[in-house]
Amino acid sequence: MTGSRVIVVGLGGLGSAALYRLAAELGSEVLGIEQFEVGHHRGASQDHSRIIRLAQHEEQYAVLAGPAYKAWDEIEAESGQQLVTRTGGLVVEDRIARRSAATGTRNIEGYTAMFDRYGVGYELLDADSLVERWPQFRVSGGEQALYQHESGIVDAARANAVHLALARAHGAEVMSGTRVRAVRPDGAGAAVVTDAGTFRADRVVVAGDAWTNQVLADTGVTLPLTVLQEQVTYYATPYLAEFAPARFPVFMWHGRHNFYGFPVYGEVATKLGQHMGGHETTPDDRTFDPDPVRRERYAAFVDRHLPRFGGPELYTKTCLYTVPPDQNFVLDTLPDAPQIVVANGAGHAFKFAALIGGMLTDLALDREPGHPIDAFSITRPALTDPSFPRSFHV
Repeated sequence: MTGSRVIVVGLGGLGSAALYRLAAELGSEVLGIEQFEVGHHRGASQDHSRIIRLAQHEEQYAVLAGPAYKAWDEIEAESGQQLVTRTGGLVVEDRIARRSAATGTRNIEGYTAMFDRYGVGYELLDADSLVERWPQFRVSGGEQALYQHESGIVDAARANAVHLALARAHGAEVMSGTRVRAVRPDGAGAAVVTDAGTFRADRVVVAGDAWTNQVLADTGVTLPLTVLQEQVTYYATPYLAEFAPARFPVFMWHGRHNFYGFPVYGEVATKLGQHMGGHETTPDDRTFDPDPVRRERYAAFVDRHLPRFGGPELYTKTCLYTVPPDQNFVLDTLPDAPQIVVANGAGHAFKFAALIGGMLTDLALDREPGHPIDAFSITRPALTDPSFPRSFHV
């Protein structure tokens, strides 16, 4: 049995960030273990782009949004790599469609309340003003939009690679293609059982996403996590200049369904996804086959509201969301085994990944995190009360 001071299990968005922050303090005493090849496409952290934004409609995330930008700035400064591209960002609320669908809880007022509380500047636009500013949109007249100029894109795959490179530069070891079969308490530390042998550490950070409960099985802890298969589509628009990052913002569209979209980035194509709505699966049973119903739903939205955004489908790809009943993060130590830290991003954490890496480091090193995490406790009712209803933020 070999030993390290801290082992990180799972090297996606949160795990790679934690590995870097830990290595920056502990150097070669840190080991990261990934069951697949680094940069694989089986989880949640693949692909080119994620939206980063100050626009948050809940206090527990609004308080982290500004610090998350600073954390990404630190990563860019140390690595010399650009990870964040500011495009500006829109939240568009189709109030007529939303009322008729009777779905969802987000609204413009929820975002502006948080902006006002934290002193963040923004603009409110009616449907006419939205189209005047961005004629790429087609509207019905019942839309209201919120614009915030700091929103943009964080490059997911590139960010993971940068975090891992920086971790190695600080002395961390990375083991890929190594399946973790179990993590269990071992005295004051923990044992990590893998196909390559058993490793012991003083502390373990489990960032296993859809595989979390498999990894934690020997601890006696099972979290009520729902795994969803989601998807995004890239469109080879012929109107590249109209949808360049300098001319078209990232956006979220809250209507009968909640869509999100990107300008041309990563591929010579625009990108559209739907927040939530995918079918339930498991990491072992999931497929990589796109849902044709959602593919058609995306195309209908583009035809109606962004006709020049579309074009020949370049490809549609799937990913996994792993979501607690309240769709809030899990960032905490196990109650009966505080040497084991658990991280779950609830399908929306990547924009905060650089910051969360530091918070997980604090937890692993028995420090109080520098930002509030009470809402992400592993002992909250959403995770301990079997009758707690699922209330995903759709």
